[in-house]
Amino acid sequence: MRVGSFVLAAQFPGQGEGEALHRAVRSAEAAEEAGLDTVWLAEHHFVPYGTCPSAVTLAALLLGRTRRIRVGTAVSVLPTTHPVALGEQAALLHHTSDGRFTLGVGRGGPWVDLEVFGAGLDAYEKGFPESLDVLVRWLRDASVAADGERFRFREVPVVPRPSEALTEVEGPELVVACTSPASVRLAAERGLAMLLGMHVGDEEKAEMVALWRQHARACGRPAEEILGASHVSAGVCQIADRRVDAAETLIKAMPGWLKQGLEAHVTVDGRTRRMRDPLAYTELLCGLHPVGTPRLCADRLAATSERTGISRFALLVEGSGDLAATEENVRRLGAEVLPQLA
Repeated sequence: MRVGSFVLAAQFPGQGEGEALHRAVRSAEAAEEAGLDTVWLAEHHFVPYGTCPSAVTLAALLLGRTRRIRVGTAVSVLPTTHPVALGEQAALLHHTSDGRFTLGVGRGGPWVDLEVFGAGLDAYEKGFPESLDVLVRWLRDASVAADGERFRFREVPVVPRPSEALTEVEGPELVVACTSPASVRLAAERGLAMLLGMHVGDEEKAEMVALWRQHARACGRPAEEILGASHVSAGVCQIADRRVDAAETLIKAMPGWLKQGLEAHVTVDGRTRRMRDPLAYTELLCGLHPVGTPRLCADRLAATSERTGISRFALLVEGSGDLAATEENVRRLGAEVLPQLA
């Protein structure tokens, strides 16, 4: 089982952006010290829900500061960036980190980001498959051309090559955030592992894994690829000597962050959106994920793995909003939970 942390650089009420980013960097460094497998970095624009606007940039910093742990994006938002530019950055980080970088991509949301970056609503509603295909080819081929609706360019060489057959260097891992049957099918057809959100429980994640396998088989993906797909389950982790104390820590801190963070999202086309109730959402997360004693956390991770077939986890560890508490949470995850999963 491969357990990692999920870092949003969340800005809690009363905090500045610098404080949130410092906590994000320190929690990632602590994750390596604690023996975690991966640090997954979120990306958001113009909202305090997450203060990191470029997951790939923060990944570069952390790869330079660490020596063992993997660093992944969860996710780089594909509709607001050019897939070739992102592919070049991924290749650069892959080579300079000795293969420790994972590129996670997603569709994002219908936010004002699409206006600011000039992508437009079509890039979100229709353009994700085309962008993903350009990116996949960039990470696999020696040269790439495009003649699609959004991207058209003559054939150009891929430099640096993410994957080199002559030296048997494999390119960076690519995973796709999936929230719907359509996105599950998209990932399966391309043989790409899924990143599944923390808002859904084991039953729904198991259904999405089964659907991925069904689509992968239907389009002729190799059996060994289907069986070996390493999907990722996002969740929340808060450790305490009593479950009630762990839940209380999150219930005191997370609703304030969720309220100001979720309310700050602005749609690009003025469409109405229904925001989750922050307290109810926090309570839901406490019930779904490893929140409690080390033994409970280990049991919950093991149960999720057994029910879903997923063996990789990206766990939000900064739910207290406090730097010292976050570092202690990461330390306990490594020292008291991981040994029970070995």
